Amino acid sequence: MTKINRRLLLKSLSIASIGAVVPNLSKGEVLSKPYKIKTEAIKTDILVVGGGTAGVVAAIQAARGGSKVILVENGSQLGGTISTAGVAFPGIFFAWGKQVIGGVGWELVKDVVALNDDKLPNFSAPHGEQHWHHQVRLNGYLYAVLAEEKCLDAGVHIRYYETPTEATFRENNWMVRTAGKGVQTEITCNQIIDCTGNAFMASIAGFNLIREAETQPGTLMFQLGGYNFDSLDLELIKKRYAEALEKGELVRKESRGDIVGLLRSRGDNIQHIANADSTTSETHTLANINGRMSLLKHLKFIRTLPGCEKARIITMQTETGVRETYRIDGHYKITHEDYITAKTFDDAVGYSYYPIDLHDEHGVIPSQLKIGTVPVIPLRALVPKNSRNFIVAGRSISSDRLANSALRVQASCMAMAQAAAVAAVLANKQNKSPLEVPIKEIQQMITEYGGIVPK
Repeated sequence: MTKINRRLLLKSLSIASIGAVVPNLSKGEVLSKPYKIKTEAIKTDILVVGGGTAGVVAAIQAARGGSKVILVENGSQLGGTISTAGVAFPGIFFAWGKQVIGGVGWELVKDVVALNDDKLPNFSAPHGEQHWHHQVRLNGYLYAVLAEEKCLDAGVHIRYYETPTEATFRENNWMVRTAGKGVQTEITCNQIIDCTGNAFMASIAGFNLIREAETQPGTLMFQLGGYNFDSLDLELIKKRYAEALEKGELVRKESRGDIVGLLRSRGDNIQHIANADSTTSETHTLANINGRMSLLKHLKFIRTLPGCEKARIITMQTETGVRETYRIDGHYKITHEDYITAKTFDDAVGYSYYPIDLHDEHGVIPSQLKIGTVPVIPLRALVPKNSRNFIVAGRSISSDRLANSALRVQASCMAMAQAAAVAAVLANKQNKSPLEVPIKEIQQMITEYGGIVPK
């Protein structure tokens, strides 16, 4: 019997094994190893977290001011409330016939209007109780594209599909870890601007936050078609709607109890989704699902109504818009009384102009400001207590609930963002924290870039 060489046998078995698992590749195909997570360490002057209404303005202003800027956005595009949530009617930039919010945000709005061949409202005509007449209707898709272009032109490094997971302050710099699709990044920066809208970055950094036990409802923006409203039997529809509510097939507060209003507006900004929260992936997922399921229920019901049998969805935003989550515990909290009386501040960096606009399960009845009143934003309200090299912009501003219901709108967030970016740029250049920068220098630079500072 021939003696088998053990080494040769193992070698032959190994070759046979490999041959058995190698796939039959077609011409041009390459066998790739399993994908490995890419790890990277990068440095910048300013990190802007969140690419929504405030984040876009903050990133552009910071880059134009001479700083190296990274913008981290966990979604796929810029614009936030205006683009992704579809509330493409920012306001309000003029008060009592005079412009009160300008700068980068106003530049972007004007460019979108011009490129879409639209017209601005007549701001000299008083809006009375109908403040929406002074809101600027925009093409939200175009807004997202132009926002991206302006960021790139300014030199902003955009990183989509990433979210912060950790933040540590040491040696006068922040080290922020982010996770994204196939990447883990360590970003070292001197200043952070939190534009997440829910103070998510402030929370990760360890600063205290404030919120209400019950927050304002969210809204999924959509448009319906396939019916002629003028030919509908509205009394019959009201009766059928009441029956559906009684049976539990529909929920009154989801359409503010106004099915006729929903049909008349064909959707738009009428839906209310309770407890809509964008803070985490889990809560945001639930908000989006609830928004879409509410729309689907209402669509199915509407298609049972005479004259609406062919009703259909024309457009639907990809996310449920969120009005209220967390706010920072800042060096100053703007109160309702501060807002409606236009309290003055030595560290004023911008205006806000919008009625008190608190949504609840019954709907919303805006409380208009008294003639001549233009509320003011102090820099201290943008900075969390016990923070260094950190500032926020957007609806997470330090404020009570009623004041925040007005401060949260887009134009006001743009004013905050420009001020926050200027403060961060100067703080970075002077090796300081934002509140240590002389306020006159911040106010002067805001003005140089087209912003409007309260006198």
